[in-house]
Amino acid sequence: MRFAWVLLWLAYPMIAAAARQPAAPQPVAAARAQPVAAAPHRLRIGLVLSGGGARGIAHVGVLKVLQKLRVPIDAIAGTSMGAVVGGLYASGLTPDQIERTLRSMNWQEAFSDSPPREDLTLRRKQEDESFLVKFPIGIKSGRPVLPKGLIEGQSLTEMLRRLTLPVARITNFDDLPTPFRAVATDLENGQEVVMGSGDLTSAMRASLSAPGVFAPVERGGRLLVDGGVSDNLPVDVARAMGVDVLIVVDVGFPLLPRSKLTSVAAISNQMLAILIHRKSEKELAHLGPNDILIRPALGDTSSFDFGNVNRLFAVGEAAAWKMRKRLAALSLSPEQYAAYQARRDALRRPPPRIDFVKVQTGADVYSQPIEKLFKDIVGKRLNPDTVGRRITTLYGEGGLDTLDYRVVRHDDRYGLLIDARGNSIGPNYVRFGLSLRDDFQGDSTYDAAMRYVMSEITRTGGEWVTDAQIGQTSLLSTEVFLPLSNFSGWFVMPHTSVEARNLPFLIGQSERAQYRVDTFEYGLDAGKQFGNWGEIRTGVYREEGRSRLTIGDPRDPQLPFPAFQNFGSRTYFVRLSYDTLDDINFPHFGERGMLQWSGARNVAGGGPSYNQVTFDFLAAHTWRERDTLALSFSGGSTLNRATDLRMEFPLGGFLDLSGLKQYSLYGPHFGIGRLIFYRKVGRGGPGYFDVPIYLGASLEAGNVWQNMSDAKFTRLHKDASLFLGLDTFLGPLYLGSGFDDHGNQAYYLFLGRTF
Repeated sequence: MRFAWVLLWLAYPMIAAAARQPAAPQPVAAARAQPVAAAPHRLRIGLVLSGGGARGIAHVGVLKVLQKLRVPIDAIAGTSMGAVVGGLYASGLTPDQIERTLRSMNWQEAFSDSPPREDLTLRRKQEDESFLVKFPIGIKSGRPVLPKGLIEGQSLTEMLRRLTLPVARITNFDDLPTPFRAVATDLENGQEVVMGSGDLTSAMRASLSAPGVFAPVERGGRLLVDGGVSDNLPVDVARAMGVDVLIVVDVGFPLLPRSKLTSVAAISNQMLAILIHRKSEKELAHLGPNDILIRPALGDTSSFDFGNVNRLFAVGEAAAWKMRKRLAALSLSPEQYAAYQARRDALRRPPPRIDFVKVQTGADVYSQPIEKLFKDIVGKRLNPDTVGRRITTLYGEGGLDTLDYRVVRHDDRYGLLIDARGNSIGPNYVRFGLSLRDDFQGDSTYDAAMRYVMSEITRTGGEWVTDAQIGQTSLLSTEVFLPLSNFSGWFVMPHTSVEARNLPFLIGQSERAQYRVDTFEYGLDAGKQFGNWGEIRTGVYREEGRSRLTIGDPRDPQLPFPAFQNFGSRTYFVRLSYDTLDDINFPHFGERGMLQWSGARNVAGGGPSYNQVTFDFLAAHTWRERDTLALSFSGGSTLNRATDLRMEFPLGGFLDLSGLKQYSLYGPHFGIGRLIFYRKVGRGGPGYFDVPIYLGASLEAGNVWQNMSDAKFTRLHKDASLFLGLDTFLGPLYLGSGFDDHGNQAYYLFLGRTF
């Protein structure tokens, strides 16, 4: 309900249109209800599950009580989250299985379009080096294009697909272990759409598509959104399925009393709740004396409160248990209920053997790669783990709104239909970024950036990326990433850039001078990526530029570099890198490492050639789901020392000797080790609405040296920090303080990545 204004503006014309128009005629397959045979001596029982977002998790608690009381369900009608829980039960899952699934689910990933970071391609992981926000804006015909929803629902669709795979052969929902109907809303005319046939996963997904949050689902030629807009409590739908008595579970939002209508958000929520309640109250008025209404005491629980599933299960269970006397009148004997469960189980089948693969795509550039990626599964029994990994890998390359699969049947042959839909805002898009830093002592900096991506420029997935940045560092760069073939990993990448950046020089903790370094660079990289975890890259680039003193006295004898200096060289490099971290801002598990050699030749002014070796390593481990310990090492050495400011390694700043100001130390050799602990102390909603809050501390030891012989443990700076961190969609936000063993202290407030 946080998006109440969006929902309100969309919901009102739909509901008004639905009130003016007759109900949409339903396809024969959707309207027909062929009930599972029930014993002639008992009533047929229908279950109605309302929408309500996270509040709908309480439905599982109700199902658990029905199972304990041995109450059979002969038909289910559900809306939104009620359609998801009802659809999973209709597919043959038990309440306990659904509960285990929801307890173990990572809701942030389920409500995110991006696959888990560890499953992304290495190129997508490398984008994390920047501070760009997650939201892209498409560019078509020179005009900006916004996404249809904040979330496309790729991860959620994949989860539902796996759970319902045992009934993937069934396309008539009357033939499911329990007959089922899902309710959605036609976005074009506001009419209620009752889905009783076709693909079960897409039906659940369409019913859950809250306007403005989830992108609409195209199904059967119609653009569908959340069924709660048109019928949040589908009593009439369940009644039409030929049942005698209804169990209705309403988890919708109650109307607030006047005393709580004190804010814009509360008033807008109330207006939306009133519109939904009008239809729900009409449905409830049709309940008979034998029907049972269950209303879990959820109070003002948010529709996004997916982090509190234990309480939601308990509230649903308690509400159903209060009605146990009436529910018990519908129960079966142990033998009859065992037979009921056996009938449900009998309709679940292991995945079939795949005889063909068919690609249905609006993005032609992906047709051949998809066919090539999946052709080896023909003739084998469908393995959902294998298919899921490949779907995740391909989707993780970007360029697609959705990438889904389903089992289809032609004659007596089963096949895999791959549905790939190109990015609705692409293939060209822009992303923006902002980085802010303040040390509470008058020194603040900012950087603002924009990235323009032209994807799908070649059939192998080539990309042309242009970056522009202003602020502390000004940058204009472009690169063309050209894979040599699909999925081989081999690539070439020409690139060029113009950069200007400020480099302060401090003596102690006081800034003594500042240099401005202007650089023009162009080169060519080539390499191979190994799956989604590693890469070896080599290349050569030409670099030319100058450094000049902009703040400070050029006659100051303590300045290590001339007031003005031209530089230039041809540099060769080889870099080996790998990355399995689950998150770049606050990693919980995985490792990340880099080892590079670079050698400068043909140095301007006849200067000596030099070589440089650098390495970086980070490993993280989490226990008890909230406590994380990260260990990090970084180091570098410039051999054949050059008299070039750019080749000096800086230290100082947050997590780089936190008690010292940024760039307090410079030297041709450096080393630092970090031990970082942070605990997750707060959370928000799922997906992009999730803003985890962390409290953390670090211990650091390191230094820079003019000669490698000076690198001794007794000459290390020993620092520590305390910090509060928020992992926002704009990037990590930190408030911290650092201390060192010489009595220095520094404070930090900044937006941007640090690890």
